[in-house]
Amino acid sequence: MKDITLNLDGRRFAVVGATSSVVDGDAPTEFLYHEAGGVVWATYAGDTILLGRVAGVRRHDKLDLGYVQVRKADQVTMAGRSSGRIEVLADGRLRLIEHYTFEEDGTRHVSICEELRQEP
Repeated sequence: MKDITLNLDGRRFAVVGATSSVVDGDAPTEFLYHEAGGVVWATYAGDTILLGRVAGVRRHDKLDLGYVQVRKADQVTMAGRSSGRIEVLADGRLRLIEHYTFEEDGTRHVSICEELRQEP
């Protein structure tokens, strides 16, 4: 597998599973990633999140990220750290498996995001 296939620039993902909440299959949190020289950043929103930002680095198939987000229900900000890995699905799309911790309470969680299919 060539490393370039793992480049996240311009790729859109949606949460398909999470230990911190039930995922809304009709309106999941969606991410738009960017990458340049191994530096990664993204914006996200949807489901229980009004607005979120991610920034960090990618080294091969590993991610080291920090994030901050605003919850829809109460407009409380939450921040934390995430480490994860990138997998290539059988159809060539990417899956992100992230282990993250909220700074507020130290709770560890896992989320799984899958790349959305590109519309023609």
